[in-house]
Amino acid sequence: MTIDPEDLRAAEKRLQLLHRQLGGIAYGGDYNPEQWPREVWLEDAKLMQQAGVNLVTLAVFSWSRLETSDAVFDFEWLDDVMDLMHQHGIGVDLATPDAVPPAWLVEQYPDIMPERPDGTTFGFGSRQHFDVSHPVYREKSLALAEKMGERYAQHPALRMWHVGNEYGPTSYGPWAEKAFRQWLRRKYSSLDELNEAWSTAVWGQIYTDWNQVRVPAQPRTWSNPSRRLDFHRFTSDSMLEHFKAERDVLRRHSPDLPIVTNFMRFYKTNDYWAWAAQEDAAALDIYPDPREDDAHVAAALNFDLTRSLRHGQPWMVMEQATGAVSQWSVNVSKLPGKMRLGSYQAIAQGADSILFFQWRQAKGGTERYHSAMVNHAGPNTRIFREVCELGQELKSLGGLTGTRSAAKVAIVFDWDCWWALELGNSPRSDLNYTEEVLRFYRPLFDANITVDFVNANSELSAYSLVIMPASYLLTDAAAEKFENYVSDGGRLVVSYLSGIVDQDNTIRLGGYPGALRNVLGAWSEEMHPLAGDGEQVKLSTLDGGTSSASYWTEHLHAETADVLASYSSGRLAGAPAITRNSFGQGTAVYISARVEDGLLKQLLDDELRSAGVEPELAAPTGVQVRRRTALNPADLGHDAGGSGTGGSGDAAKSFLLVLNHNDAPSRVNVLDGGIDRISGQPIRGEVELPANGVLVLEEVSVLEESTTKAGKPWH
Repeated sequence: MTIDPEDLRAAEKRLQLLHRQLGGIAYGGDYNPEQWPREVWLEDAKLMQQAGVNLVTLAVFSWSRLETSDAVFDFEWLDDVMDLMHQHGIGVDLATPDAVPPAWLVEQYPDIMPERPDGTTFGFGSRQHFDVSHPVYREKSLALAEKMGERYAQHPALRMWHVGNEYGPTSYGPWAEKAFRQWLRRKYSSLDELNEAWSTAVWGQIYTDWNQVRVPAQPRTWSNPSRRLDFHRFTSDSMLEHFKAERDVLRRHSPDLPIVTNFMRFYKTNDYWAWAAQEDAAALDIYPDPREDDAHVAAALNFDLTRSLRHGQPWMVMEQATGAVSQWSVNVSKLPGKMRLGSYQAIAQGADSILFFQWRQAKGGTERYHSAMVNHAGPNTRIFREVCELGQELKSLGGLTGTRSAAKVAIVFDWDCWWALELGNSPRSDLNYTEEVLRFYRPLFDANITVDFVNANSELSAYSLVIMPASYLLTDAAAEKFENYVSDGGRLVVSYLSGIVDQDNTIRLGGYPGALRNVLGAWSEEMHPLAGDGEQVKLSTLDGGTSSASYWTEHLHAETADVLASYSSGRLAGAPAITRNSFGQGTAVYISARVEDGLLKQLLDDELRSAGVEPELAAPTGVQVRRRTALNPADLGHDAGGSGTGGSGDAAKSFLLVLNHNDAPSRVNVLDGGIDRISGQPIRGEVELPANGVLVLEEVSVLEESTTKAGKPWH
């Protein structure tokens, strides 16, 4: 979904106000004082000041404390906490707590609970236990939002609104079914149109009355994939509809404050392109597994994706952990320095807010072993010292807020593709979409190439190279967009399982990949997935080299394309495996097999060189480099000279962030360097970064030059 430029400017002004009020980068986390006696609250406020906290999220799980029974409200305790925060100079991100309907509401309306596909009902005792289509749930949560808006919109501590929490429950119950039917009637003009889109003639599933159309509950065997795809779309849309209703309630009371909800890492249920367009900022909950040596690479992908959802606008880390994360089966704590490094990584990739879950570690409940800014042992701990040190450092980075990253490479990431590709009953039902995207992202991350993510509706002209990993579902309009991009001089890299189906999840006929056959100049007559037990085939490349492929191959024919690599073993020996086609002013590469990592890196390196794309700075393996640059204030509606404006006059601020993800020191040449905003010292030439070390170098450049490097304000 595209975002209206006026909406972007309005959101930008709200975010400017937020960061001016906070004095720079937002720092803090979820605060749940209702879990603690009142005598702890004052201690918390003083410790927050010590830690440099300037923003806390309140009331996320507090519905049962705020509305103690039907229409009986108790706001006194929240009034006191809001006042206490204001007295200590701490802003509040106030949440509507409808992620946790209270027990009294569930007792009165048990059908609020969502149903599973098999017809069983969720039990009370966790979170997200609601069917968002239930009219009473909607009525009650909107009424509570209205009460909170009326009461707190003018409170001096209020800095922003936080709607719900990690939206996500899917229900197959009667209320969802009714809403699904209404959604379908808005989408399809008639049952004939629905029957055609869903291919219901297959297996005799033709509908003759709208009341026959139901949610795709548990079938005997396989279920209609087009129907299931539409149910994915409906589920995301129905939750978004409720978010927008709450947002609009709060907007009436607080027109100048940002309103967001929190997204989750690699979360499949909601189409975050559509969601981000309705918020003032994208906000992410990110919990890398400390056991994974390269967890920061998957985190980087999520950071770049979150930044891209609102066309490069700075985003928020809404939740992360200081140490251990209770969701993992083995609850390993982050090593010293990793929390700081991960926070700076998010900043390097466009975040202007570093928040945690949560402030004080719970002593009971499900998340009692989830680390916090203040852990069970209290403030005299390694983690709290790290929290305080980071809080003090971030105070020196206020000028970085509002700056943006520039990318000349884009990767296509699309929820429709994700949903359609993983419905099962396909040639390779074990394929994981996010892992395919990560395979193509990793070589770019390792090469320090800044990456944007785009979807089928995005403008592509700003990019020198666009990559399409497993872009399984493409509409006719999207296929035409990518074709025009190449024709106009762009470079396109397409992987297997792209362009296979249309918007209805119907196979495109005439050879794979049907939607892209023309621009690729090649087509496959048959898919040949390989066995999952390590089966490989050999490849020979145009330059005389050898390689291999596993997991996936295709019987490919080159039409107008040149062959870059062919199969040299197996049933496809002699057939093309990788092609490059000249099309108009540009080129398109098709990788029809899952080639080994070394060959994939070589292919992408070749495309980067041909596209003239270079890293921000040459750096050794494991050292990440990103640049954030202030754009022309007039382009973004900035107030000249304020925090996050990029300054005034002819000079624009530019920041080079250098992060050592290695557990040993690394040497890097920062060339002309700049002033390290963390230490305040000038840095230039070759420097040694300690293990997990970070530099934030402020560069000074001419505004015209920096704007040229950064490209357009939004793509």
